[in-house]
Parts: sequence; C-alpha cells; structure tokens
Amino acid sequence: MLVLAIGDIVGSPGRQAIKQLLPGLRQQYGLDLVIANGENAAGGLGLTLSTADELLGAGVDVITSGNHIWAQKEIIPYLDSEIPIIRPLNYPPGVPGKGYLVFNDRAVVVNLIGRTFIGNFDCPFRGMDKLLAQLDPGHRVIIVDFHAEATSEKGALGHYLDGRVSAVLGTHTHIGTIDTQLLPRGTAYVTDIGMTGPTNSVIGDDTEKVLRRFLTIIPHRLSVGKGKTVLNAVLVKIDEESGRAAAIERISCEADS
Repeated sequence: MLVLAIGDIVGSPGRQAIKQLLPGLRQQYGLDLVIANGENAAGGLGLTLSTADELLGAGVDVITSGNHIWAQKEIIPYLDSEIPIIRPLNYPPGVPGKGYLVFNDRAVVVNLIGRTFIGNFDCPFRGMDKLLAQLDPGHRVIIVDFHAEATSEKGALGHYLDGRVSAVLGTHTHIGTIDTQLLPRGTAYVTDIGMTGPTNSVIGDDTEKVLRRFLTIIPHRLSVGKGKTVLNAVLVKIDEESGRAAAIERISCEADS
C-alpha cells in the first residue's frame, strides 16, 4: 500500500496547491490512500464544510486535524457524519467527532494530539493503547497523525508505538524535519511533515503581521501569507499483510503561482 500524508494545509494557497498538484501525484505514484491535515485550511485557522469538500474533491481521502478543529464552528455538526474528517482521539469523552476511521477496510487512520506546550488533553500514549486493544486484529495497516508541539513527545510516541502501528507522522509545527526513518520494529516515522502553504511567511502566516505581534505583544488577527506555495508530504510504503512499513520518503512540490 502506498500512502501519501500531506502536512498542514494553510488557507487558500494551500488548498490551491492541493488542487493543482495532488491529481498528478496520485497518478505518478499510484497512491492507495491520501491523508491531509486540514485544521488550517479555512483562512489559516480551522476547517469549514466547503473547504473540506474542496480537499476531498481534489483527491484527499481522509482529513485529519488538531487543536484548531473547533475554530470554525460550522464544521462541528459534521464531525459525527460520514464525511472522512477526524479530530484527535484523546479529547475527553463526549466531544463531537471521531478520533479514527477505517478507510476502505484496508487501513486505520488515527489522529492524536500532544500535551507538551499545546494543551491539557487525555494521554495520547494510553489513548492509543486502548484503541489498539479494541481494533480488529485484521486491520494491520495503522497510520497515526500525531499533532504535537514538542519534538521529544513526538519521538517518544514513535518509539512507544514502534512495531504496533505502520506509521507515526508528526504535524502541527509546519516546519518539515529531516528525520524520515524506519524505526527498528518497522514503523515509519517523521517528527513533522511540514506544511502545504506559502513559503514566504512565518509558518504560513503573513510575515509583517507576525513580526508586529512579536514586537508589540499586542494580540491582533493574523492572515495567510502570499507568494510561492509548496506542498510538503511524506510517501510511505506499507506491507498490508504485516502492517510494517517498507519505506518512507519526503515529497516536496512547488505549485505554479
């Protein structure tokens, strides 16, 4: 199975890059599953029904998220629908939405969120233990989007789940890391996939507005940056019988302006 996991999509530039580049990537690699983090797809903060439809229509199969999934309230009623959007599994019980889904009975896609420097959530380590105990043993391919701030927490979860899931792929920081690797027991890992959005920016946001916030410490609304846009992703090859990853590589494509 060939899985493409796309880093945080930021605003209209990120969505346009998906529409322009993803169909070609699906054809070039013969992709079986495309996962994309969409929690910043609507104006750089949150996800709406229309932006979700845009991503799904362009070839994304499953949309993952994180701490910004609640920013656009209109999406909340749809989190319990059949639309393939998931929010972090380790939110407290009773929160709208689902933390994982089974794609075409071939792969389980899980969303987790970290706790270090990001918020007070249930334990992602124990939450994943509980889920793995409940899953059908026949579901061998399991891909985890770990939406977390601290590299140490991401690395720790990767090793904790090594050999128990097919891939642990970090999102949230928008800065792609160079540590794509196969862990000793066969789990593909990267600390952060990166982002799909404008490169002349501060993690996707307009540079001048971010600088003003740092220099004045006065809160104000940020906006999505402009200019050259890149799609950051990782391509993971997984053996469906064992659930072990055979390879992971970084994919980076620049969209036409």
